[in-house]
Amino acid sequence: MRLDAPIKAGEVALVGAGPGDACLLTLAAAKLISDCDAIVYDALVSEDVLNLASVGAELILAGKRGGRPSASQHDICETLIELAKEGKRVVRLKGGDPFVFGRGGEEMRALAAEAIPFRVIPGITSGIAAPAMAGIPVTDRSVNASLAFLTGHEASEKSRMDWQALVKAFPVLVFYMGAKNLPQIAARLIEAGLAEQTAVAVIYSATLADEATSTGTLKQAAAMQLVAKSPSIVIIGDVVNDRIHWKKD
Repeated sequence: MRLDAPIKAGEVALVGAGPGDACLLTLAAAKLISDCDAIVYDALVSEDVLNLASVGAELILAGKRGGRPSASQHDICETLIELAKEGKRVVRLKGGDPFVFGRGGEEMRALAAEAIPFRVIPGITSGIAAPAMAGIPVTDRSVNASLAFLTGHEASEKSRMDWQALVKAFPVLVFYMGAKNLPQIAARLIEAGLAEQTAVAVIYSATLADEATSTGTLKQAAAMQLVAKSPSIVIIGDVVNDRIHWKKD
């Protein structure tokens, strides 16, 4: 099937909205957003993207932001199922890519369990786009041959991460949703053996008008001396030192 073919009645498209700027949508994403009956969207989907919706399309906020009241994942899945069973043409719109810390897998399994037809439209993930917009390569052959994408929610006492193994295996670490727990993340990495002077960049609201980047060291991050507000991508490693300022302010 063509990914950009019109959505059928009772079908759900799991669509990646990219990092924010509507220009960075895939062609399929832009087409489906502009021709559907209902859009169930996350809090990180930008107004620029939502403005592509057709007149009369139902816009349903299913925002999930850490620490704030939001719909449960179960409720979101049930909403998608109900809309599809009503014969609606549904777009489930997620910031970045649905399957990179986006719970797309849970929604796909819920739809499949109800025999609801669906398709997947990948999006540009913020963990790559945000550093690129800040002039930071996530890989550089002079620095790293591997990198890790991580969630900032794992900095708690009950973390499932092996921090020492991360430090040993990956020269570059990219944290999604890392702003809130940045001091704890930095402290854990230092405790695991990463040098205090390791470079850190915090990229806020990448690709949008209020985009901002703060840089410093792991020691400064642990001491809460780096500006870090959500939504931000945090990248840690020597690639930050190779940052090129390619955009005009």
